[in-house]
Amino acid sequence: MSSAYLLVSHGSRDRRPEIAMQQLAKLVCNKLPKTHNALDSGHLVGIAALEMNPQPLHEQIQEFAKSAFRDTCGELRLRKPSQNQNRLKIVPLFLLPGVHVMTDIPAEVALAQQAIGQDIMIEVQPYLGSHPNLEKLLAKQTAAIKAEAWILLAHGSRRPGSKETVEAMAASLSAVTAYWAGPPSLESRVTELVAAGYKEIAILPYFLFTGGITDAIAASIEELKLQFSAVNFQLAQPLGASAELAELICDLTDR
Repeated sequence: MSSAYLLVSHGSRDRRPEIAMQQLAKLVCNKLPKTHNALDSGHLVGIAALEMNPQPLHEQIQEFAKSAFRDTCGELRLRKPSQNQNRLKIVPLFLLPGVHVMTDIPAEVALAQQAIGQDIMIEVQPYLGSHPNLEKLLAKQTAAIKAEAWILLAHGSRRPGSKETVEAMAASLSAVTAYWAGPPSLESRVTELVAAGYKEIAILPYFLFTGGITDAIAASIEELKLQFSAVNFQLAQPLGASAELAELICDLTDR
């Protein structure tokens, strides 16, 4: 059975997340098991963006599928559907089960499947934030910084129930939650912690990569430093492209 993998992120006007996605795709490719039926490793793992891309996601999926399953002679390496030889696994690199994960990506995949036909089976894998070992990666970041209180700062989602995963993650890290796009805000959480007497506060951005939002978070913390001059604030880094993160993604492709 031949399989290819497409890592799908939100997308950004900032170039840094795209560069990090490319790095992560290489790391994932290096960790995938090598088999006799493997495709050309240069086309084994690709990246796509749900937004901020000239093409809609379903067209990106179609183009990658054609590239991934094309042999050296330029012909598509297609098998009969019953043989299940060609599978394209879509891995949503999202941390929350929001509208993008639960509605938008499945809808785009359905459009791509309809256009491609049944020679290539497209499968949506579990989203990144559902992996139980993600907590360990975040715990490594919190262990490297000394603080009396931690704030896990996530983007937030308009989908009901999506905050439950963030709340659970924060509880496992002994942190409180805040949201960039909804209440409780970072400033309100900091105000509560300062009122409770905390002088060492660290913020962990629950984001994949450095980009425009993490820049804005850093700017907000600089303002908080002026507002609460007696408090020592520290800002951890987002997850970033790492071998450990690539390992989690590979694990998701086997589920």
